[in-house]
Amino acid sequence: MDIREFLAPSDVFVGIRGSNKTLLLEDLCRRAASALKVDADKITADILKREELGSTGVGGGVAIPHARIADVKRPFGLLARLKGAIEFDAIDREPVDLVFLLLLPTAPAGEQLNALALVARTLRDADTVRKARRAKDQSGLYAALADMSGRGAKRSVSGYGGQT
Repeated sequence: MDIREFLAPSDVFVGIRGSNKTLLLEDLCRRAASALKVDADKITADILKREELGSTGVGGGVAIPHARIADVKRPFGLLARLKGAIEFDAIDREPVDLVFLLLLPTAPAGEQLNALALVARTLRDADTVRKARRAKDQSGLYAALADMSGRGAKRSVSGYGGQT
């Protein structure tokens, strides 16, 4: 699996402002809902419900909020680099400035966990995160993740222990 299968260049944003975690997630969910032509309130509710289980701030300034959404038929991603880092209750207690919103179908399938594991692995790569933070624009940010994903696409993607 390659990140380009569920992340389009048009779903990458640079300079997003978020005054707090909830408002940021609401904004990102509205953007995703618009791209998918589904109910923004439903996406927001499911993302916030997942966040109540435990923060999706995985450390290093990165968060991967995700949820299973009934109206989503295949994995969908949205990537945002924030104008300024915000408190996200991350595992390392550091503020977050890179957020990858991942929406997954409700039907259980290995593809969904592969998508989540791929995003997690990609955003754990220090070189990828550094490139993402240095990207001058939306296309540079997209390229930072797509390039890493393309290099690692042939490797097995298993073993992610996060909750879905």
